[in-house]
Amino acid sequence: MKIFLDRQSSKPIYLQIYDRINRLIKSGALQPGDHLPSIRSLAESLQVNKLTIIEAYNILTAEDAISARQGSGYFINTQPLKNTNLKQTFAPAQDVIIREPGSNSFFDMHMAAVQAQTQPEMINLSYGVPRPPKDIMQIAKRALKQADALHNYDLPQGQLTLRRQIAQMLVHLGLDVSTEDLIVTNGSEQALSLAMYHFVKPGDWVIVEAPTYFGAIAILENLGAKIIGIPMTAEGMNLELLEQYLKSHRPKLIYTISTLHNPTGLTTSPEHRQKLLTLAQEYECSILEDNAYEGLNFEPVPSPIKAIDKHNIVTYVGTFSKTLMPGLRVGYMVVTGKHYQPILERKLFHDVHVSSVSQAIVSEYLASGHYRRRLNQLRSENIQSRNFTVQAMEHYFPASAKWTIPKGGLFLWVQLPANVPIQAISQEALSYNILIFGGSGFFPDKQGYPAMRLTFANSPQDIEQGISVLGKLLKRSLCKEFQSKGKYSKAS
Repeated sequence: MKIFLDRQSSKPIYLQIYDRINRLIKSGALQPGDHLPSIRSLAESLQVNKLTIIEAYNILTAEDAISARQGSGYFINTQPLKNTNLKQTFAPAQDVIIREPGSNSFFDMHMAAVQAQTQPEMINLSYGVPRPPKDIMQIAKRALKQADALHNYDLPQGQLTLRRQIAQMLVHLGLDVSTEDLIVTNGSEQALSLAMYHFVKPGDWVIVEAPTYFGAIAILENLGAKIIGIPMTAEGMNLELLEQYLKSHRPKLIYTISTLHNPTGLTTSPEHRQKLLTLAQEYECSILEDNAYEGLNFEPVPSPIKAIDKHNIVTYVGTFSKTLMPGLRVGYMVVTGKHYQPILERKLFHDVHVSSVSQAIVSEYLASGHYRRRLNQLRSENIQSRNFTVQAMEHYFPASAKWTIPKGGLFLWVQLPANVPIQAISQEALSYNILIFGGSGFFPDKQGYPAMRLTFANSPQDIEQGISVLGKLLKRSLCKEFQSKGKYSKAS
């Protein structure tokens, strides 16, 4: 197998390797069952680091083009995964939402999801959490052998070793960061709070995507910000409307999720990211980029907006909660320029430092190579679960339901007809031990269209049961609506 690398190209080497092998598979030059070169031998022949080969093989594995056999290496799969039958139908109305300071529903939504986790019979289609790592105890024991480090206070910005590892990880995403740009946080939620309280004062305007992560809305409402919800298109935030409101309201911050958006699962293009950054620079508005699901992509994604930021406009937030375990509470933020020191001081006042035990466990994962294998496993599992969920929706949901086809992450977004009482359906679903999040909580002031966020991080059995019940409830609701208007109709 010959692979030619262009070392002068702007495309990363691991993507060049991936592209070449992918073309060989699709052309038939590599047949099902063929044995790929070992990571070591291919790295030596191409004169690259072994981690570069691992990155390329991880993408191919996530796409189900190849698979690893313990003790034998990597092989071309006999039935490569095909997604041609999965069609995205998401096309919402483009209505801007203006929200004055007020109350929020974050507490109720979070508590409902957490309590559902304690009920074994509950099918939780609301919160997306990764399946627990099987090797967590082994990794934790190794990490805790360094017990001497736990007797003292840590740096508020996080352990130096862990920051070095995160910086190296981010280089693969296209970010040029150093340990002095990183702050380790108690999950991404704390990072969002630190950034928002730094950039925004009570009464300031802030732009968010509509819909967006409800925890971010809650923070902004809690600090007294005025929120502008710019609608999402299938390509991301509506940039024409964004420019209009940047000009008219002069907001202090744009909150965006550029990769595997929560709740829609969408990923924006490089052109969209560049245009958003250009607009922010033109109107002197900071950007808070929250990519909590980065690393769970099924195929290559563009570099973060922060990677093309030359003027310290963007603050970048990531976390290990979605890839390892939420309970570890280890996130991080990339802060450059004059904003670093005041945010770090605010962090010190919040909690002194993140748990040294949690930092040590994450650091051991990164050092041992287990983290890359973990991502590889999650991608393979999640893409199958996503496809199973979409196929179940195609079978059980009414034809009037529209949804996104995310290329990674843990969620997809279902847009429903305007007359569907989603809150009542959510309550009725609970009687069947199925928990879903209605879409209203993901919009400022709950003003959005009827929708629901569904996680596909479940077993096929739970997905089948949950989606079939939701489909029946949706069709029944639509049928009642038609009958109430004096029309005999059958739900699609």
